[in-house]
Amino acid sequence: MPTHNTINYIELPTTDIPATKEFYSKLFGWSFTDWGEHYISFGGAGISGGFDASGETKPTDDGPKVILYSDDLQATRDAIQKAGGIITKDIYSFPGGKRFYFTDPSSNQLAVWGQ
Repeated sequence: MPTHNTINYIELPTTDIPATKEFYSKLFGWSFTDWGEHYISFGGAGISGGFDASGETKPTDDGPKVILYSDDLQATRDAIQKAGGIITKDIYSFPGGKRFYFTDPSSNQLAVWGQ
């Protein structure tokens, strides 16, 4: 059940639903539910969300960042690259850990951080 005043759902645009499903399920083990021709929701990501292929919004690197966590940053980086993701900013240190940025098959930019 949603909790008052908390982030409940994250929605990202996609340009290719099959590629999005393959990318995130193989890399992170996320599951998907199809909701018609232009929408999928995902589970297993730590928060509920979905990908919208209606074309109403476009992938961008100028908006808020979705940041994933990894126990093995280098292995996650290598797996993303092997799966066809593009590393847009390589691993760097920041106060509290390390992070890198990547784009998915639809050009959404996300980040991964770890210790």
